[in-house]
Amino acid sequence: MDTLFIPSRAAVADAAQLIDAFGDDAGLEAAARAEDSRGKGNVIRFCHWRQIERMIAALAGDEVSGTVH
Repeated sequence: MDTLFIPSRAAVADAAQLIDAFGDDAGLEAAARAEDSRGKGNVIRFCHWRQIERMIAALAGDEVSGTVH
């Protein structure tokens, strides 16, 4: 996976809220929200939810990303 970018605390809170509410389907919910935003022409929210989807995938995976100290 590419390096994960965490834009804000609000993004982490959104990811945590989706994980709490949807469990293993949190990434699917983030993708659905991204597509809904895209359909409404809201590019900023589309990008936000796509980043949340990536964050959820990174948190759920066992793969180490980035520099290991």
